Amino acid sequence: MEKVAIFADVQNIYYTTRQHYRRQFNYSAFWSTATANREVIAALAYAIDKGDSKQRSFQQTLRIIGFDVKLKPYIQRRDGSAKGDWDVGITLDVIDHAPKVDVVILLSGDGDFDVLLAKIRHVYPVTTEVYGVSALTAPSLIHASDRYIPIDDKLLL
Repeated sequence: MEKVAIFADVQNIYYTTRQHYRRQFNYSAFWSTATANREVIAALAYAIDKGDSKQRSFQQTLRIIGFDVKLKPYIQRRDGSAKGDWDVGITLDVIDHAPKVDVVILLSGDGDFDVLLAKIRHVYPVTTEVYGVSALTAPSLIHASDRYIPIDDKLLL
């Protein structure tokens, strides 16, 4: 049985599915698909915490599905812009888990992760899978992965 580690860039998946489909991502359907006949070694979901009850309910749903949820506070800057980025945290966790698994699964369309996937594929005997919205996933990320799975109706609510 393949050992897998899953890394979900919650903000990226939320905004890309909302922008392209005007729908939400179905984490339960994803889990069923991605983990079938596989042993989950780690499943981490990275989110920004604004502290509202709807968000806490969603985070609890992710935990029930099987994710460990990592939260970072939402920061509103004085100029009106916002900060809440998990790229470094995701990268460090992927590097920590890659030697322990057969497959690294990334839910994100963020092209910043292309170098990370290329690096772990070069250093470890690991396969990489990326789930993302086709129209909004960086071509460099698709190219850097071993397997790209587009988010479509089967993975949407």
